[in-house]
This record gives sequence, C-alpha cells and structure tokens, in this order.
Amino acid sequence: MIAVLQRVSRASVTVDGETVGSCGAGLCILLGVADDDCERDAEALAEKIVNLRIFTDEQDKMNLSLLDVSGEMLVVSNFTLLAAYRKGKRPDYMRAAPPDKANALYEYFSSLCRSKGVKVGQGVFGAHMEVLIAGDGPVTITMDSKVLLASKKVGG
Repeated sequence: MIAVLQRVSRASVTVDGETVGSCGAGLCILLGVADDDCERDAEALAEKIVNLRIFTDEQDKMNLSLLDVSGEMLVVSNFTLLAAYRKGKRPDYMRAAPPDKANALYEYFSSLCRSKGVKVGQGVFGAHMEVLIAGDGPVTITMDSKVLLASKKVGG
C-alpha cells in the first residue's frame, strides 16, 4: 500500500456535488492498494500513521501524533499512486489491485484507524471525486507498507 499523508486544517471530498466525507484538523490520506497487498500492509500503515509524530507541541516542535492531538482523518482511495511511468508517455496501473480487493483493503485500513480512536471520513471508492485540502505546514509524507514491513523483519 502506498499512502500520501498531508497534514491539514480541514479536508473534504465531494462526489456529484455532494460532500461525502470530511475531516477537521488532522490528516488527509490518499491511499493506493497494490495487487500484492494484504491485511498486514493495512495494519502496518494504520499503526504507523496514527502514531507518527508530525503535529506540533507548545514549543512548535513536531512531537505529537494524530492520537495525541485528537486529530481527524479523511481517507481517499487513489489507484493512480501505483502508476508505472518509466516507459512511454502514458502511465500504466498494472500494479494496482483489482477493485474488489482494493476496496476491501481500503475499508479495512479505515476501520483499523477508527478502532484506534480516530474519527475517519472517507471518499467513495471508484467514484470521480473532488478533494479539497487545506494543507497545514505544509507537511506531506509518503509511506510504503512494504518498507514498513521490511524494517520490522530487520529489527526496526
């Protein structure tokens, strides 16, 4: 799984003119599911993201996590994060999971974050969405679940 995290003061997603998901201060996460991903990938990302210390404390240092600040989250599925672009001028998405699998892991990731106490808004899987992000910082981080899982094998 590939996740792009953006720290936000607020974010929302609209489908056909209707707001279907939103969050206040916290994170907007674009989430791409690869064909070889499984529940372990979602679990590794969820655990890392909700505990990542990227929110500022009273000394303006990034020492606090989403949980520490009672932050919210907006999760938006985004298969284009799996684009292969080395050859030609049109990206291919062969690494992206098929829709049924991708949606199941997207929902699983969101439910894991909820189970950790985070208020989670979502987009509509497979829909054309307009995502409005009020970035805070800006703080933008990319994560790859395979990197997280590999570091656990090495002892990280």
